[in-house]
Order: sequence, then C-alpha cells, then structure tokens
Amino acid sequence: MTLFYLTTGLLAGVLSGMFGIGGGLIIVPALVFFAKMTQRTAVGTSLGALLLPVGALGVYAYWRAGDVNLKAAAWIAVGMFLGAYGGATFAQVVSESSLKRVFAVLLVLVAGRLWMTS
Repeated sequence: MTLFYLTTGLLAGVLSGMFGIGGGLIIVPALVFFAKMTQRTAVGTSLGALLLPVGALGVYAYWRAGDVNLKAAAWIAVGMFLGAYGGATFAQVVSESSLKRVFAVLLVLVAGRLWMTS
C-alpha cells in the first residue's frame, strides 16, 4: 500500500501543480475506491497529507474521531511534494487550451465515477 499512497500523492501533486487541485478531487476518491477507506477516513487522511497549514484544524477533528491514517497521509504528502513541482513544470510547456481540455475530461470522469457508485 505504501507505493499506492506515494503514487496517489504524486498524481495529486502533479495535478495540483497543473490545475490547482488535489485533495478532494484526486486523493479522496482514490482512497475510497482503491484503498477501500471510508469517506470520513479518506477525507481525514487527505487533510493529514495537506496538513500544514491547510487542514490543521480539520485533521485534528478527524484524528480525535479516529478517522485519519497517518502513515498513508505521510506518504501521500511526500508524493505531492515531488509531484507538484513536476506538474507545475509540465504545465508551463503545455498550451492553455490543452490544460483546460484535460482538466474538463478529468472532471467528467470523476463525476461519472461518483455518480455510478453512489
């Protein structure tokens, strides 16, 4: 699972660098669908990965309730740290219209998956 968490963080970091997204759109669905975490634990773990300073109080509330996987959050954070640089660097050489189109496709795919599984 460590490789999965690291890869999830890397993907979220790349997409964060390219589109300004990551936690709610990439990490949470990945943890729910593939790591089989509950929605609460996935959200708490995502916040743990984004902890400083973004989700400190939110992750504290989830942690108190036992809904944070700290190991997963730490590996995701490492992946995001590395991936954000790669994504931001790549976004500089891709056309604005290509970025918009890829982002639109990503949103449709995620929305469709959520719709079909809810």
